[in-house]
Amino acid sequence: MALYAIGDLHLSFQVECPVDMTQMGPEWVDHVDKIKRNFFSELSDDDTLVLVGDHSWGKKLVNTEKDLEFIASLPGRKILTRGNHDLFWQVKKTEQLNRLYEGRLEFLQNNFCTYGDYALIGSKGYCFGNKDSYEHALMLVGREVERLEGSFKKARAEGFSKFIMFVHYPPTNILQKTSAFTRLAEREGVEHVVYAHCHGHRRFNDSLKGTVNGITYHLTSGDYLNWHPKKILD
Repeated sequence: MALYAIGDLHLSFQVECPVDMTQMGPEWVDHVDKIKRNFFSELSDDDTLVLVGDHSWGKKLVNTEKDLEFIASLPGRKILTRGNHDLFWQVKKTEQLNRLYEGRLEFLQNNFCTYGDYALIGSKGYCFGNKDSYEHALMLVGREVERLEGSFKKARAEGFSKFIMFVHYPPTNILQKTSAFTRLAEREGVEHVVYAHCHGHRRFNDSLKGTVNGITYHLTSGDYLNWHPKKILD
């Protein structure tokens, strides 16, 4: 039994004109076949896999059902967090998704999941990238931090004191050494921070990797891992 993570599957079984991700690198050629081959050879049904956002190009749940069914068919327990392209998943509908896919998929947002004596905390996060105003970016960061804080509070109320935090966006941008997310992780005593979102070789070093201030940071974008799920814990 082990805990694994990977992000950015960007599935499109029901999308007529998905974005051509092969422009990001050769890793994206036939990436669904690579996912099936690697996941079924490397994961068992006793393992837990956290999928760190950007699951589907479908904009509504009805356009995403085959993508989610594909994820559900993969080995192990599957936990999903939100990504910036997961338009089918509104925060207020997380409980509805958990009921709909009960026993097959778990949706991690404004709640927490467990792995042994760890609480798994997750949200989309946000990273300022010059696409909006600084003021708007601060608002989005504050909202995501507040959501994570609420999940930590719920987990602590249930007696948990060991944490792994999952954010889709990198916890810092290329100009930052710290951020509201790294400070939150340090304050809450998080052991691992897992993120995705960074595509293409030019972006793989945009944020933290390795151990910083006692926390181990993991980039788990699918193309960075060449579609091999990354083991976080045994």
